[in-house]
Amino acid sequence: MEEHRGEPDAVSGELARDNAAHELPLGVRVAAAWSWRLILIGLALAGFLWLIVQVRIIVIPLLIAILLTALLAPIVQWFERQNAPRWLGVVTALAMLFAAVWVLVMLIVTELRNGLDDLSRRSEEVWWDFLRWIEGNALGISADQLDDLSSQFMKTIEDHQSEIWSGALGVATTAGQLVTGALLTLFSLIFMLIDGKRIWFWVLGFLPAPAHAPVDAAGRAGWVSVGQYVRVQIFVAFVDAVGIGVGAALLGVPLPIPIAVLVFLGSFIPFLGAIVTGALAAFIALVYNGPVNALMMLGVVILVNQIEGHVLQPLVMGSAVRVHPLGVVLAVSTGALLAGVPGALFAVPFAASANAIVNTLFGKEWEAGSDPVAEYHRREKAHQKARHRARIISRLRRKEGHS
Repeated sequence: MEEHRGEPDAVSGELARDNAAHELPLGVRVAAAWSWRLILIGLALAGFLWLIVQVRIIVIPLLIAILLTALLAPIVQWFERQNAPRWLGVVTALAMLFAAVWVLVMLIVTELRNGLDDLSRRSEEVWWDFLRWIEGNALGISADQLDDLSSQFMKTIEDHQSEIWSGALGVATTAGQLVTGALLTLFSLIFMLIDGKRIWFWVLGFLPAPAHAPVDAAGRAGWVSVGQYVRVQIFVAFVDAVGIGVGAALLGVPLPIPIAVLVFLGSFIPFLGAIVTGALAAFIALVYNGPVNALMMLGVVILVNQIEGHVLQPLVMGSAVRVHPLGVVLAVSTGALLAGVPGALFAVPFAASANAIVNTLFGKEWEAGSDPVAEYHRREKAHQKARHRARIISRLRRKEGHS
């Protein structure tokens, strides 16, 4: 009797729950189901970003090394296709990278060595002319007021001397981090060029065997997109440098070559690099040729930046990495908002690789039933046996030659 009594109670309880569920609209139930899942995903992403920020001194050099590897890997692959040793391709790629950096630095140093003293002297003259212009009641400010402002400024520096020293120590710490990051980037680049495939398949080995083929295909597609991004970014930076450098030369602005080189280097840092290098070009024009020429130089900088922002970045970059122009703009803006300059620098390659990875996974563009990790290990064992056999044959031939 108790068993028969319990069955109707269970049935009535299920009916009550069904009635309560049907009392809520379907849209509300679907929204609630999606909401808690999206909240969990958002918390996971926030935790991941927090972890990235904590180890940014490692993550940023590693990402830079990945971009440089994508740029230099075709050189190493070309040497391999010519049946040359891999180490020769790595050394050649690194030598070309260092040579390019050295040429850029020497162009800046050589040109500035001759014009830096004159630029400093003219900057001081312009500053004193500005002070005399203010003192001449152009803005209603007297010399006494200027003296009071300077006195207050010096007093503020003295009152906040401890904070200034703390900031200086922070700058020194940042400089130390830059050196550490540069060394980490160099070592990561060397090992990626030498053992990139082995590192990739070692990472794949941590995944379940059924995931090896799809992840390998998606990773290769993302890698191709990153390489295309780096090459197109160099082209965009070159166009910016030529445009602003030629504009400076036509306007008679001194030091056009250092300006062009600085613009080329600054173009790899979206927004901030263009602003800083453009302001420097306008300042040099102001110091040497006056405010009218400075405004014209500023117009050239704005024109080139507009061409980059509305033509080169969205259209050329977007077509190369197969991301919609709006996606490129939103990716750069979001990256700058979340992580500042590094976020803006890595936003587009991240979006490009993510787009290629998602398309590959959805399209199932891999060979079903294959295991690239096992195939890689089989090839490595075959190569080791072939190298071991070649060494033995070489030793036997040397012995025969001596005998």
